[in-house]
Amino acid sequence: MQQPILTTKGELNLNPSPASSRDDFDFYVGNWNVRNRKLKTRLNGCTEWIEFDATQEMKKILGGKGNIDLFHLPQEGTSFEGMTLRLFNPVTRLWSIYWADSDRLILDKPVMGSFENGIGHFYGHDQFNGKNILVVFVWDARNKEEPVWSQAFSADEGRSWEWNWYMYMSRIA
Repeated sequence: MQQPILTTKGELNLNPSPASSRDDFDFYVGNWNVRNRKLKTRLNGCTEWIEFDATQEMKKILGGKGNIDLFHLPQEGTSFEGMTLRLFNPVTRLWSIYWADSDRLILDKPVMGSFENGIGHFYGHDQFNGKNILVVFVWDARNKEEPVWSQAFSADEGRSWEWNWYMYMSRIA
């Protein structure tokens, strides 16, 4: 995995790949079935995974410089919705990815990065259970019909990572 560069002040120093463009997420436009595999709890040594199905729909916005997707998880008696907002900065050539959901109703701090050779790495600072962490999203879009998204947390400034969520997409015809 491409590692983030931290400055002496602990800030992320991210450089875009030479091929980074506003078209990087075009493979994801449309409707998807999503097979989720998520750790039951995070950053506590848990090895128990839960699996569930969801759907996702993505479309481009803002003249193609951004996109938005809606994540739908039907649950007994209620439903869970999530939303991802992705914005491409043409000056820095970095994507910013934001998440919000129907449980917490806040826009999370962004992760930022770019794609190289069909794989995108996106890093950000966040907090989890009151602890400062680094977050990474990895998009593996080498197979554009079955992309994979994954997420990991690091509580030690990127020296080690706990992979805690995988999403395996398949296009809805």
